Amino acid sequence: MFGKKKVSEQDVMAALSKVIDPDLHVDIVTLKMISEVKINGPKVSFKLTLTTPACPVKEKIEQECRERVLALPGIEEVELESTAAVASKGRVEGKEDVPGIKQIIAITSGKGGVGKTTVSVNLAVALTQLGAKVGLLDADITGPNTPIMLGIEGYQPQALDNKIIPAENYGVKCISMAFFVAKDTPVIWRGPMLDKAIRQFLRDVEWGELDYLLVDMPPGTGDAQLTMVQATNLAGGVIVTTPQDVALLDGRKGLAMFQQMGVPVLGFVENMSYFQCPHCSERTDIFSHGGGKDLAAEMNVPFLGEIPLEAAVRRGGDIGKPITAVDPDHPVSQSFRDVAKNLAAQISIKSLQPVG
Repeated sequence: MFGKKKVSEQDVMAALSKVIDPDLHVDIVTLKMISEVKINGPKVSFKLTLTTPACPVKEKIEQECRERVLALPGIEEVELESTAAVASKGRVEGKEDVPGIKQIIAITSGKGGVGKTTVSVNLAVALTQLGAKVGLLDADITGPNTPIMLGIEGYQPQALDNKIIPAENYGVKCISMAFFVAKDTPVIWRGPMLDKAIRQFLRDVEWGELDYLLVDMPPGTGDAQLTMVQATNLAGGVIVTTPQDVALLDGRKGLAMFQQMGVPVLGFVENMSYFQCPHCSERTDIFSHGGGKDLAAEMNVPFLGEIPLEAAVRRGGDIGKPITAVDPDHPVSQSFRDVAKNLAAQISIKSLQPVG
């Protein structure tokens, strides 16, 4: 009598090729996510390398991998090592990469007052908590306030080998003009000086190895935005808005700016989306609700998520303790992590698309 056919590495890879990444719509074997397959009798072990540590469908993919392999005859145990490797942005002719940084994301808004810096800081912390290496560049040269929200206001920059050492808190590296001017001194600069400062923050800072560099842009569509697009190869832009009509109108302008400059739009974030009373749990749509999601659908761009209006977010920003860092179990912190996962997924999707 013939014995049962032993399961081979090819059998395992064939089984795993039926697992489709729901965001990328490609099977994980074709995406080269599977490696180090080992078979020891009834046990199979392998490594799964996701496209981002912030993958929103990580658990779903892991579960399906186990189920597919366990369905093979004679296999009783699956040992899966899960890791992640963020792809570098594809080269674009005429655009310069920043060594060590895989993806650069511009976070902007059409107008001030929508909480763009609050979103930038908490997204940076959330991505770090999810396992990514993250930096935050404060490109609002004339109105820098990222250091206050990140709790690094008093940082004194040092240089090493002609590179500026960035501040770091909550696992996030940060550079800002606030480190180089006195607290009450206004920065009154024309466009060429703003351009030079932003380029220096990109090239002359010792960022090290980063998965994501978030760039907190000033509001509007001016010199800083033009410099960022011209100075480096952006993964894409994120537009922060609030539900009221005037913010949505300016959000359209921000979208049009990215589109005219050939920068992918990674999505909209609706901040101050609603208020939920901490005492009675009644929900109030103070600034209306859902406008950002509707605008994203109308313009055929992703909607990354909504962040509720919450007093603890404001308090944390004022004292340098972002809510995502100091109260990770708060529902608002989970909202920021959800947006961070969706953002990371969009970056992975764009990275697989052909470079134009």
